[in-house]
Amino acid sequence: MTTPHDSPIPRLNYPTASFLISAPTLALCPDDTGAEVAFAGRSNAGKSSAINALTQQNALARTSRTPGRTQLINFFSVMNDASRRLVDLPGYGYAKVPEAVKLEWQKHLAEYLRNRYSLRGLVLLMDVRHPLTEFDQMMLDYADQRGMPVHILLTKADKLKKGPASAALQKVRSRLKDWEDLVSVQLFSSLKRDGVDTLSQKLNHWLYTPPE
Repeated sequence: MTTPHDSPIPRLNYPTASFLISAPTLALCPDDTGAEVAFAGRSNAGKSSAINALTQQNALARTSRTPGRTQLINFFSVMNDASRRLVDLPGYGYAKVPEAVKLEWQKHLAEYLRNRYSLRGLVLLMDVRHPLTEFDQMMLDYADQRGMPVHILLTKADKLKKGPASAALQKVRSRLKDWEDLVSVQLFSSLKRDGVDTLSQKLNHWLYTPPE
């Protein structure tokens, strides 16, 4: 007998994603119900490009010539269903802004990651050539404190040949071996759309799985 838990995870149609709302703080985010997955990464890690590749839209997540400029938490609904959301968190660690502003961003990110009940998982983007920065470690620590799963995208994989890219993937997996029960890693290229299907499958699982 097949139980609902054993049933195949339905596939969400990510190209239907549409802008829902932007919020400067956790208090102004949409109601904390349903399920959402957040995307985080340094401002030059290719976060907006990855979201646009996933949704097959050129400008759903706005890319900027000034990395780190966006300071808002941006929400997108999937399949016209506001109870299933993608969340674009502010880029961090690259923008030439005052230290006080960076600290304010960090505070809001921490508050969101620690206290958002509907958050099912974190997609953490790292440039495959420069993975596991101080910011990346900070985000992993936040997720670890909550026991929240993390899926790492090693972006811009097209910048490396197959051998070096695979070596970088294995090196990151090795360094995160102690977290392998919560952390998964893949190569990703927004330009060539390599890895989009793997990412979609991970998001399907998170957005359809009820909280424990």
